Amino acid sequence: MPTIALNNGVEIPQLGFGVYQVPPEDTADVVGQALQVGYRHIDTAEMYGNEKGVGEAIARSGIDRGEIFVTSKLNNGFHRRDDALRAFDRTLADLGTDHLDLFLIHWPLPGIDVDFVETWKAMEEIYAGGRAKAIGVSNFTASHLGRLLAETQVRPAVNQIEVHPYLAQDELRAFDAEHEIVTEAWSPIAQGKVLDDPAIVAIAERLERTPAQVVLRWHVQRGDVVFPKSTSRKRMEENFALFDFELGTSDMAALTGLDRGERTGPDPDTFNYIPR
Repeated sequence: MPTIALNNGVEIPQLGFGVYQVPPEDTADVVGQALQVGYRHIDTAEMYGNEKGVGEAIARSGIDRGEIFVTSKLNNGFHRRDDALRAFDRTLADLGTDHLDLFLIHWPLPGIDVDFVETWKAMEEIYAGGRAKAIGVSNFTASHLGRLLAETQVRPAVNQIEVHPYLAQDELRAFDAEHEIVTEAWSPIAQGKVLDDPAIVAIAERLERTPAQVVLRWHVQRGDVVFPKSTSRKRMEENFALFDFELGTSDMAALTGLDRGERTGPDPDTFNYIPR
C-alpha cells in the first residue's frame, strides 16, 4: 500500500476505507471485513455516529493498533475551544484508543458565531499534547486555508474535500500542494454518478476493470488520498485492487476533462449546519 508523507513526516496510507452513512449497528462488521481485505486506513467522524463501531472492529481484528491509521473529525456543534477539547476526548473514548493518527475540523462553518480560527487553535492544543499525530481540515477553501496560514502556528496536514471527475478541484488541489497540504478526496465516485459516464465505461472495458476501479486509480495517480465506502465485501475487494494497473496519459486527461464543477455535497462557503 503506497503511503504519502504529511508535512510533519507522518505517513498516511493513500487508500483508505470510509464509513460515512454506515449504520452504527453495522459498522463493526463492515470495518472488520475491510480490515480483513487489507485496508489499514479508516476514516470516520463524530457526526457519523459510528466511532464506537470502528473501535470495536479494530479491537476484534487482532491487528496491532500501530498498523491502522485512524482519522476522525470534529462535530460541527463543538467549534468553541472548550467544546472541541471535550469532543476530542469523547472521540478517543468511543474509539477505544489513546490517540488518533489524524483529527480534522469537519467543516469551516463560516456563518456561525464561532470563528474557525478559534477552533483551529484548539486543534493545535490537541496536537501539542501528542494525542493526535497530525491535524487537518475538511471542506476548507483556499480563502479559509489562507486565514489559518496567516493567523495560526500549525499548518494543516490535510484538506479533505469533495473530488471526483465531475468536480476535479484542480485549483484548490494546487493551492494545497503549494502549501504542502495533502488533498484527500471524499465522494470519489460522486456517489456513483460518474460510473455510467461513457468515457469512463469505455476505459474500463478496454482495461478490463470496473468503472469504479478506473476512477479510484485516477485519484491515486493524481496523488490524492482516497477512501471509497462500500458495505459489500466484493466491492471492498474491487476497490482495494488498484495497484496492479495504471491509466495512460490520455486516460487521465479524459477523466479530468469531465469536470463540470458539479458537487454532490454542500458548498463550504455557505454550509453552516449544526446537528441538534
